[in-house]
Parts: sequence; structure tokens; C-alpha cells
Amino acid sequence: MRLRQRDRISCGPAVAVVARALLEPAHRLAGAGPADLVWFAAEQARVHDRVNLVWPRALGTTPMGMVAAIGAGYRWRPWRGLWRRRDSLDDVLAAVRRGRPVPMLVGRVIPRHWVLIVDVERDEFGCYEPSSGDVRWVTVAAVRSARLTGLGYPRAFAFVLPPRGLVKG
Repeated sequence: MRLRQRDRISCGPAVAVVARALLEPAHRLAGAGPADLVWFAAEQARVHDRVNLVWPRALGTTPMGMVAAIGAGYRWRPWRGLWRRRDSLDDVLAAVRRGRPVPMLVGRVIPRHWVLIVDVERDEFGCYEPSSGDVRWVTVAAVRSARLTGLGYPRAFAFVLPPRGLVKG
């Protein structure tokens, strides 16, 4: 089943709904039927309404909105590569290795699109890309160097991470 964002501005809510489904069994879809797709579209609208109370809905979901949508003690941090020229991504790698999905906000000059890091194998992240509903693989090096391909935009702007205590060790 391909879970796609319902419109051009619902990437954030789609990512938040999928993240919650991965984190909380009660939020999981029952199967691959049409009713699940209807539920998924309705849930995106509900999340979008809830997290965009002040921020204009047409501008998408902010990192703080994503934190509110996922809950579970998640927090956000900016990508640290633009000025420092490096971001170890150790916290992102640790979270995903422990089964915690990590939303990543990507763009070119400004942030434009949310994807969800759901897997890591060797030096690659598996990213749920909500406009297609596919999981696309990108190298960790591409995230670090702002040379992403396959996600629509070349660089990360922010990550939404679980509480620190859940990703150590």
C-alpha cells in the first residue's frame, strides 16, 4: 500500500501520521484496503488542522508543528552542516537503529518538504517520501554534504528526534 500525501501541502501531516503509526500500535493501519487510504487522508487533514493553528497552512508544517504532531517527547534540531560544514548525524543514526523514525525537513534555499527516515543499512537511510509513497534510499554522506537526490531537494534543514534517553546505548 502506498501512503501518499493528500495534497501538495500535506507532506508534514503524512509524515507525522506514518511516524505515529510506527511508534504506537494503536495508530497502525489495519490492512491495505480502501478504508485505510480514506482514514489516512482524513488523519492528515486532522493533523494539519491541529498543528497549524497560527502558522499559515499553505506554508506547510514547521519543525515545532511536527514535534506537536508526533508527541512522544520528540524534539527538533537544525541540520548542522551549512556553517559548520559537518553534521555527524550520530543522533539520527542512533534513533533509527533503535526503531525510532526521524522526520527530516529538506529543501534547496528554504525548507520545502518533509520525509521520514525509517531505516538505516550500512551507510544509507531509507526515507519514506510522502508525495510518492515510496521508501527511497539516500546515503548518510549525501545528507551530511547537502547532496540529496531522490527526495526532491538537495539538503536537510531540520530533524525531529526522540528523547535523548531513548537513543543512547
